[in-house]
Amino acid sequence: MESIEGIATYPMISLLIFFVFFALLFWWVLTARKEYINEVSQIPLEDNNQNNHVL
Repeated sequence: MESIEGIATYPMISLLIFFVFFALLFWWVLTARKEYINEVSQIPLEDNNQNNHVL
């Protein structure tokens, strides 16, 4: 692998993408409105879903 020129840049780019993604996700979690989080957390528990299919 060392024979490929510029191969060291790919792990650095991957680490940068990984870090940026989780930093943005962390920022979104910290700035999300509490009402929105509560509303979204109740969606799986609501029984008025029109897509209920019995197998």
